[in-house]
Amino acid sequence: MATFLLLGTYTHQGMEKIRGAPARIDTAREVIDNSSAKLLGWYVTMGQYDFAALVEAPSDEVMARLSLAMSSHGNIHTQTLRAFTEQEFRDIVNALPY
Repeated sequence: MATFLLLGTYTHQGMEKIRGAPARIDTAREVIDNSSAKLLGWYVTMGQYDFAALVEAPSDEVMARLSLAMSSHGNIHTQTLRAFTEQEFRDIVNALPY
């Protein structure tokens, strides 16, 4: 499974409906779980992004669909980053051609 960091900001619409955000997190978790992916953690953040989520997904395509589905309701804007574990990074560096 690949790991992804989903960074998000609330839109104006999302801020107007902020009291419903906890229920939307629960819905997002269900959608993610039903997509053979897993929400590992969801965090409120301070700074440029309002929240960060750590997600495991079987492919980039699955994560792209999840990100688009979550953003399509108009409450959030997202940026998705592929995250590599320390071991994956070591394997990548070790496989560099000389």
